[in-house]
Amino acid sequence: MKLTADRPYANPEKAARRIMEHARAFEPIQDGRIYIEKINYPFIDKDGASPAEYSAGLKYAIEHGWLEKHESGTYVKILHAGSDLLA
Repeated sequence: MKLTADRPYANPEKAARRIMEHARAFEPIQDGRIYIEKINYPFIDKDGASPAEYSAGLKYAIEHGWLEKHESGTYVKILHAGSDLLA
């Protein structure tokens, strides 16, 4: 008997790729900025991911040069490697 459901975003790379899909779906504003809530809301509330999965995915995307997070934490920018990822 299995008591827990599989977590599709437990793998940080899968979570990061889904975060990138959300980031690319949003039209960036001034200087290519994407407000962080435009990616965390759909990822956590719509996709059903946990905050820990979101954090791990975002960290993965930043470490691999897909996203750049502003020091204030309010927005991210898609970097060249991130643009090529889903092209």
